[in-house]
Amino acid sequence: MARICVTSSGPTLESTVDPRFGRCAYFIVADTETLAFDAISNEAAMASGGAGVRAAQTVAAQNVEAVLTGSVGPNAFPALQDSGIKILAGISGTVKSAIESYKGGSLEELATPGPANVGKGQGGPGRGLGMGRGAGMGMGMGRGGGMGSGRGGGRGRHRGGRT
Repeated sequence: MARICVTSSGPTLESTVDPRFGRCAYFIVADTETLAFDAISNEAAMASGGAGVRAAQTVAAQNVEAVLTGSVGPNAFPALQDSGIKILAGISGTVKSAIESYKGGSLEELATPGPANVGKGQGGPGRGLGMGRGAGMGMGMGRGGGMGSGRGGGRGRHRGGRT
């Protein structure tokens, strides 16, 4: 009997493997022979910092022999290794298929950590700040003008509109 942990986007064996270790939604701790499992909500997922180390402490407390995930960052990696937990990364598909791959011996142990913050989302479109073109006053003199610039993590889009 082997107990392993799979990072998951949901609380079932049919959930997809979450590619993030420290900020995954759930840890599925499963018995590889019976497929009996516990879904543990990752309390570190919303932490402002130190999520990887806190997640590693949660997993280490479960007495698992291996973690199956997409990537493990440079802070969580040594914390898991120091606990004697094998790290198998690059995993995708469902939690159940990941467990089956582990049982089949087709997964390789990770030797070095991946980059920090894998899976962090890109910012969305920003809002323009420009004033646009003003309505003409008197002799055709306009007020306003200026180009929009993006705010937020994404690409700012702004077209000056007529007022």
